[in-house]
Amino acid sequence: MKQLDLHRIKHEDVEVLVENFILLNEPPLTIITGKSHMMRRLVREVCDKHDIKYEQWNNPGEYKIL
Repeated sequence: MKQLDLHRIKHEDVEVLVENFILLNEPPLTIITGKSHMMRRLVREVCDKHDIKYEQWNNPGEYKIL
């Protein structure tokens, strides 16, 4: 499973990185956000914008793109 780690990525760069990662790869995918509430919100916004289903498993800093 491919994964995108957003540690050390600037918030202003997240939207484009996440969109490209999700739209150019086949699910399932993993996006690692870490503990940043802002980073988590940005990932959810991109998923919602493109009507992409996701889950947040036991680790709150990780999203599974379905």
